[in-house]
Amino acid sequence: MEETVKKTENKSIDWVLVFIVVVLVLFGFLMVYSSSYPDGYYKFDGDPFYFLKKQVMAAVIGLVGMIFFANIPYKIYAKFNKVILMTCIGFALLTVVLGIASNGAQRWISIGGISLQPSEIIKIGGVLYMADYFNKNRKNIGSFMNGFIPSMIFIGLFCLLIAIQDDLSTAVILGATLMVMFFCAGAKIRHLIVLVLVAVAGVVVLIAMEPYRITRVIVFFDPFKYPLNEGYQIIQSLYALGTGGLFGMGIGKSRQKFFHLPEAYNDFIFSIIGEELGFIGCVFVILGFVIFAWRGLRISMNTSDFFGSQVALGMTTLVLVQFLIHVAVATSSMPPTGRALPFISAGGSSLMFLLCSMGILLNISKYSNTYRN
Repeated sequence: MEETVKKTENKSIDWVLVFIVVVLVLFGFLMVYSSSYPDGYYKFDGDPFYFLKKQVMAAVIGLVGMIFFANIPYKIYAKFNKVILMTCIGFALLTVVLGIASNGAQRWISIGGISLQPSEIIKIGGVLYMADYFNKNRKNIGSFMNGFIPSMIFIGLFCLLIAIQDDLSTAVILGATLMVMFFCAGAKIRHLIVLVLVAVAGVVVLIAMEPYRITRVIVFFDPFKYPLNEGYQIIQSLYALGTGGLFGMGIGKSRQKFFHLPEAYNDFIFSIIGEELGFIGCVFVILGFVIFAWRGLRISMNTSDFFGSQVALGMTTLVLVQFLIHVAVATSSMPPTGRALPFISAGGSSLMFLLCSMGILLNISKYSNTYRN
């Protein structure tokens, strides 16, 4: 009997992944406009489309970047691992020395009049470098001295490059991603336990170094005890989610976005989704990321080249960890921290580099040994 399923030979990208990414980006346009037009109108010369226009521009540039990187053979990144490492270090130091302060943190640099967030570049660079490192040292991954210690040093280095920019949440996202890659590269469970303990200790130390971080942790346990100051933001987020009920108030009908919920179009856009589209809307957003996880992990598991498999795993995990943190903060399941909802929240630099990383993932999908109808 003739086979109805044939092996794909480096011909086609994963179009399901393309579809879900584009759908999330387009949905982001809708929610960015809906959640930001009060701020745009009252704070930017009566322009309700202010944030939407920036989001569309970032998406166009990002989609061009995605197409570009989808056509570059992913194996080329392994040849430039040292350049990637030095670039990440250079961007981190440049941000510390010449960075632009925003919301009390120096996380941005301006190049040719365009503001960029180097931590987004460092995240991608960290995944590419560590994927190559794990690939070249597979035989030693299980060794404490030759595998665990060097891996911990490099993972700590990339996290430190972001932490010195006063961006602890991004450092945690990258650290969690690299630990997942380390585990899948063949690390021993007891070594991972040690790594997790070291990471938790490091986070505790970094929290203790900044009074505002300590305050956030304290407020997390009982935000309603501080309703007019530190607990205000998370309380308004919960109000938004609670008001939405099952089906929501309808697109554009959120009340919390009218200067009750700070950063409604970015750090708390999931709360606005819950208020306007209800529980059903939130479930559909979560389902979108479940499909994304399925396609990304499918590419990773079916790529015979270990380097490509690790890169695909890293790029997918970066998105999923950030998604989980955003939802956890919006639902008061963890202390508040500024994390955008991938593909959806307003944020030009974040969206551009995220789409570029999807281009790398799509290129790997061309070489995935999957079977398709």
